[in-house]
Amino acid sequence: MPYPETGTGFMIHSQKEWTNFKKGEFKLKQFEDRDVDIAIECCGVCASDLHTINGGWGDAPMPLCVGHEVVGKAVKVGKDVKTIKVGDRVEQQQPSNLKTNLTCSNCAADQENYCPNAIDTYGAPYSDGTISQGGYSSHIRVHEYFAFKIPENIPSAVAAPMLCAGLTVYSPLTRLGAGPGKKVAILGLGGLGHFAVMWAVALGAEVYVLSHSPSKKEDAMKMGAKEFIVTGEENWFKPYAFTFDFIINSTDATHKFNLPNYFSTLKVMGRFHNVGFGDQPLPSIKAQDFAANMSSIGSSHIGNRPEMLAMLDLASKQDIKSWIEEIPISEEGCAKAVTKVAENNVRYRCVLTNFDAAFGQRS
Repeated sequence: MPYPETGTGFMIHSQKEWTNFKKGEFKLKQFEDRDVDIAIECCGVCASDLHTINGGWGDAPMPLCVGHEVVGKAVKVGKDVKTIKVGDRVEQQQPSNLKTNLTCSNCAADQENYCPNAIDTYGAPYSDGTISQGGYSSHIRVHEYFAFKIPENIPSAVAAPMLCAGLTVYSPLTRLGAGPGKKVAILGLGGLGHFAVMWAVALGAEVYVLSHSPSKKEDAMKMGAKEFIVTGEENWFKPYAFTFDFIINSTDATHKFNLPNYFSTLKVMGRFHNVGFGDQPLPSIKAQDFAANMSSIGSSHIGNRPEMLAMLDLASKQDIKSWIEEIPISEEGCAKAVTKVAENNVRYRCVLTNFDAAFGQRS
């Protein structure tokens, strides 16, 4: 039976064949009073999708439809939904639902992105046994709290990557104090890093890009960076001792880094903050590697609802645009997109589009 009982999506059936997408139906969870159904218009392609389907982050339930940077039209809303109405252009934030209704202490403190009861957008079980499925699909069913109206001046394909990549770096930037008078280094200029540069500039910080790819210098400067530092050069870090208030590490190759070199560029009590999650563990480090400047290392996960709203407002007011490559969704298109991510061959985010051609007009 088609929607509203099921969605249709491009799914993988084995992590050993992670580029072999097949179009098929999947069951949607039971519709509840605060749920919103979205007929999907486009979906960003995240490295999280790749790490899930190729097994880098461990086993995942099969078959699986990934994708959590979803934009589309609300086609059904529950009776208790207050913020979304049918016909609104909306986006969905990771996670997409909760096992309980925003009742834990983290949710009460606007830390719902750290809620232990969160249900991920794809690959997670609901209480009725249904497995959540993601946005490479015709429809998605989400809790109202994780659905947002998009400012009119942000095109859908441009908005999609902001929902994960954009928010994942916006949250730590603001929590760590990016703004006038701060020197912020962005490590890696990719899907996450290009947003980090643009947000940090928009927030008023002085922004430096650390990259092993000299070919990206021109792009970094266009995004507003003050300086581009090539980390492949010998002793690149020495001129920047005690310079940065914090570093946002957006790469997923941290296991290859000499971390003390990066720590040495931090001011006293500076922070090396990770938002890129690779398949490999961090390199071995010693406690004394932090002692020269009392630096620290940390990480964070996505962002909360107030941060999402603030980020979208910032993008709207300052006309900040994602740098994207659009790929029509299909079995071949999904394979092409995740392969480009795996090969680090994207500047700077893939977005799957043309959903009406794949799934028809939906309402």
